[in-house]
Amino acid sequence: MKPFTTIAIAIFSLICLVHIVRLVVGLDITVGGWAVPLWVSVPGAIVTGGLAFMLWKEMH
Repeated sequence: MKPFTTIAIAIFSLICLVHIVRLVVGLDITVGGWAVPLWVSVPGAIVTGGLAFMLWKEMH
């Protein structure tokens, strides 16, 4: 098992989880005075979850 791949899977999974929690709870995020809409977390969760899954599948 490669350590970098394991770390990357953990980071992508954590980011995906944060996006999902934001969607479920409905947290508001403001960046530089701009209110980030909730829909931004949908592609964020899909992309990071997909990357984590593909890395995990490649590792096995």
